[in-house]
Amino acid sequence: MRAIRSLFIRRGAERTPEGRSLRLLREWLSPAQWAQFAAKGYFEVVGGDTGKQYRIYAGAMTNVCEVDEKGCPTLGRCFMPLGDLPVGDVMLAQKIALESCENRALGVARRFAPTGFMFRRSRLVG
Repeated sequence: MRAIRSLFIRRGAERTPEGRSLRLLREWLSPAQWAQFAAKGYFEVVGGDTGKQYRIYAGAMTNVCEVDEKGCPTLGRCFMPLGDLPVGDVMLAQKIALESCENRALGVARRFAPTGFMFRRSRLVG
C-alpha cells in the first residue's frame, strides 16, 4: 500500500509545473551533476568564459555561488530569468547562462555574501 501511495504522490507531483521543471533540469544535468544534486542539494558547473567553478543550490534566487579551489563558496551571485518560472527552470537557465555566456550573466548579477544558513539541504530533491 505504501509503494502505491508513494507512486501516486510522485506521479501527481510530476504533473505540476514544479515537477515538470525538475524533470527537465534532470534531463539537462550530467549523471554526476544529478547525483551531486540529489545527495547535496546543489550541483556545480564550470563558467564558459573564465573556467571558474560555480555551485547552483536548489532555489530561484540568491542560490549561485563561486567556489574556490577547496570547494568553499566565496561569493554569491543572484541572477535569474524574467518571469514567474518554476524553480527547476530557473536553475536550468542559470546553468546554461554560466556555461554559455558567463560574463553577460555575471554582468547583471547582484553580489551577496554566502552563508551556510542560506543553503540548507532542499526538499526539492529526493
